[in-house]
Amino acid sequence: MLGLLRFMRPYRVLVVLVLGLTFTQTMASLYLPNLMSDIVDTGIIRGDVPYILGVGVLMFGITLLGGAAAVLASYCGARATAGFGQDLRLGLFSHVEHFTLQEFDQLGSSSLIVRTTNDVMQVQQLVNMMLRMLVMAPLTALGGIILAVQTDARLSLVLVVVLPVMGLAILLLMRQGLGLFRSMQAKVDRLNLVLRENLTGTRVIRAFGRGTYELGRFDAANADLTDTSVRVFQLMATTMPLVMLIMNLATVAIVWFGGVQINAGTLQLGQLMAFIQYVMQIMFAVLMVSMMLFMLPRGQASAVRIGEVLALEPRIVDHAELPAPSTSLRGQVEFSHVTFRYPGAEEPALSDISFVAAPGQSTAIIGGTGSGKSTLLHLLLRMYDAEAGRVLVDGVDVREMPQERLREKIGYVPQQTVLFSGTILDNIRYGNLEASAEDALRAAEVAQAGDFLAELGGGNLQAGLDAPLVQGGANLSGGQRQRLAIARALVRRAEIYVLDDSFSALDYGTDARLRAALRQHLGGATRIVVAQRVSSVRDAEQILVLDDGHLVGAGSHRELMESCPIYREIVSSQLSPEDVA
Repeated sequence: MLGLLRFMRPYRVLVVLVLGLTFTQTMASLYLPNLMSDIVDTGIIRGDVPYILGVGVLMFGITLLGGAAAVLASYCGARATAGFGQDLRLGLFSHVEHFTLQEFDQLGSSSLIVRTTNDVMQVQQLVNMMLRMLVMAPLTALGGIILAVQTDARLSLVLVVVLPVMGLAILLLMRQGLGLFRSMQAKVDRLNLVLRENLTGTRVIRAFGRGTYELGRFDAANADLTDTSVRVFQLMATTMPLVMLIMNLATVAIVWFGGVQINAGTLQLGQLMAFIQYVMQIMFAVLMVSMMLFMLPRGQASAVRIGEVLALEPRIVDHAELPAPSTSLRGQVEFSHVTFRYPGAEEPALSDISFVAAPGQSTAIIGGTGSGKSTLLHLLLRMYDAEAGRVLVDGVDVREMPQERLREKIGYVPQQTVLFSGTILDNIRYGNLEASAEDALRAAEVAQAGDFLAELGGGNLQAGLDAPLVQGGANLSGGQRQRLAIARALVRRAEIYVLDDSFSALDYGTDARLRAALRQHLGGATRIVVAQRVSSVRDAEQILVLDDGHLVGAGSHRELMESCPIYREIVSSQLSPEDVA
């Protein structure tokens, strides 16, 4: 928790103001019972109306001062903690942006969403309460005890019994609450995971008729969270009646013993009234502390979860300076004896991979499911670092190259098409924010997206660019989404284009037209294409055949048909004998 308070530094002036104003408010509240005692014991008993009016005006002025201090303290506290929450969310998001896929796999996207939203809000609420309570509660309790003892020391013995009993009761409740709050945050993660999977996978769920099953999953996670929440709120609900019971018993004891002293002439009525108010203030201070202590476990649990994210350093470290390229070729990619295994895996996903992808040529990668095709691309993009060997771009090891500079060189089309809410133009320009509408339109036409853009725009291609997309591009077909993803990569004007199984949702005719357009449009760039279809790779200058993480063949289609049995097997499984011939 203390580590997160560094995000409060920009608001330290507001924090000082909050502390000062809260101190003023507390002192005003402590001074009022003393003035009331004077009114009763001096003004009312003696019938001194001017004295009553004078002290009354003073009480009114102090009340206004305390009220103004309370309002200003609330305002400054709200500004400070809102800024703290904003900076903490931004810092958390910025840190997560530097994570590699390995850190995302470790924490999980659902948990990161909860930590960035719900957990930050819990910490923000705790800090807001602490800003006020850290001054008000201790000062009120300490000042109330001193003034109560000053008013009547013998009557103060009631506090010696009451305060330890109240503190012990609150401590016992807190010990139970701490574990429950931690458990509740973990169950919020679980509920968010189930909900996210249900919303993103709604098409699959409905297609397989698993709505009832998913409802059961959500109901189980929801009921689990509800059960823990009920137990937490039961504990919190127990606190108030318990504290009120102790306060009322304390008041009865004070009135009893105070009445005895008034009859004996050792205590005045105004003093008894002031003493009762001091005790009430002390009790309410303890109640405020108990409320803060109940929020503390939940806030602390959230702070620990946020701290875990901030303390998690990305395994891929950037370099500040880019070494000079050792080759005059721009966009050359080389894998030199590269081996890689995923964290926790026993066998490597790639073993001793070596090849060169030259500018102006198309390098196709083909192989069965799980052969390591996408993993190879992830190493090029430096989503992971190789366990052994080197991945070189322009003769420079990607581990020695700033990630931003590396990815500026690459136009990437992922296997799982990702589009964002907004317009089609917004999504295409995501590859190059400086691209004009004309640039986006040209990229879309090369990507064979002109036909459905015209349809969306009522015959007008430009109007089609302004067509809205819902989240994930769910209002488009799979092939349309793939073509937009390709257009997004093309508008980048990169030196290297990486297409990871980006033609799978296209019909054969569109596939052929797209490949022809790419050859013409990207003539001088390096093209690395992962595909399942032989028809999508047979025209490539170089075809790499992967099998179980090993490079088992490299060459042109004709060369591989003569030298690589696995490639021949793939070809024969997809093409007729006439097409093979």
